Amino acid sequence: MNKKVLTGILAGILTFGNFGNFEVQAATRAEIAAVQVKKSGNFQYWNKDAESLAALKNYVKDVTNKKSKNFIPIEDRIAVFDMDGTFLCETAPYYFEWMLYLDRALYDESFTPSDFDREYAQDIEAAIRGAKKFPKNVDVDEAKSQESVFAGMTPAEYEKYVQEFMQKPVEGLTNLKWGEAFYLPMVEVIKYLQANDFTVYIVSGSDRPTVRILACDLLKIAPNNVIGSDPKILSVNQDENDGGNYVYKKNDYLVRGNLIEKNLKMNKVSVIAQEIGKQPVLGFGNSSGDTSMLNYTVYGNKYKSAAFFVICDDLEREFGNAKKAESCRKLARENGWYQISMHDDWKTIYGDKVVKK
Repeated sequence: MNKKVLTGILAGILTFGNFGNFEVQAATRAEIAAVQVKKSGNFQYWNKDAESLAALKNYVKDVTNKKSKNFIPIEDRIAVFDMDGTFLCETAPYYFEWMLYLDRALYDESFTPSDFDREYAQDIEAAIRGAKKFPKNVDVDEAKSQESVFAGMTPAEYEKYVQEFMQKPVEGLTNLKWGEAFYLPMVEVIKYLQANDFTVYIVSGSDRPTVRILACDLLKIAPNNVIGSDPKILSVNQDENDGGNYVYKKNDYLVRGNLIEKNLKMNKVSVIAQEIGKQPVLGFGNSSGDTSMLNYTVYGNKYKSAAFFVICDDLEREFGNAKKAESCRKLARENGWYQISMHDDWKTIYGDKVVKK
């Protein structure tokens, strides 16, 4: 059977049927993009008794019912999603953009990093492998070094590099490339919300252009609905001139520069307010770094709102951590967020052919 026919069969099953004894392969990007969920919520990748899914469906049914006191107009149906660990793998062995950074700084034979960037990347890789502790202030400093090793690339050159990296295998999991490492149940959530006229935004600490390349086409999310950490975008001839004093010329073209700001914690709330201009009614996250965004979603909202927290507690199909999972459950309970258990709530994560090595 050729790939085109197989893709069509899978899309049909996702849309209209149930799996029964059907074994889910590792989904390609085309197959992930083909996932559809009706307004009524015909989820295929979730266990039927998942309390978190029931809570989401009850919420959506209520706020989209024009007769309900909790009805939310379409223009205010805004849902915000963190990316890494919320709908994209972050455990094999680490964040997509960090592994991309290591690939560039340490293993790209066509590129010579600065001594500082090489040494810092070596420290990061050693920490990821468990050979040493992460440096202090690692989230911001890694982002600075990450933007440094890609500085000077045109947007097209950077997209090509990311696309090529997306073809590389995810470590520790079989049959999975980085560009396919999406949690299928959460893809269904996004498609379900879109079917119910929610506007979905990705609000990530990752590099914004990276998120756009990874997720926009796949999840049918507009590029301007992606919020992330930003590199400076400069003219190649701008040098150190401030953009307010430089005029773009005929022979100019754009290149990436250094980090502007890391989109973490309270910064997510600030940027949501600046770029969306409305308070979200649904929020999805997976770590303490999403606390501000999720609480901003539910506190003082004029509409009925809810927050959902993905718990990486699956030690068999994923690289879950029992101690961290319990800490996340405690955080969710304290803040009143719904808990999504990878282990208990999901039939599959990436497809049944994706297993731990």
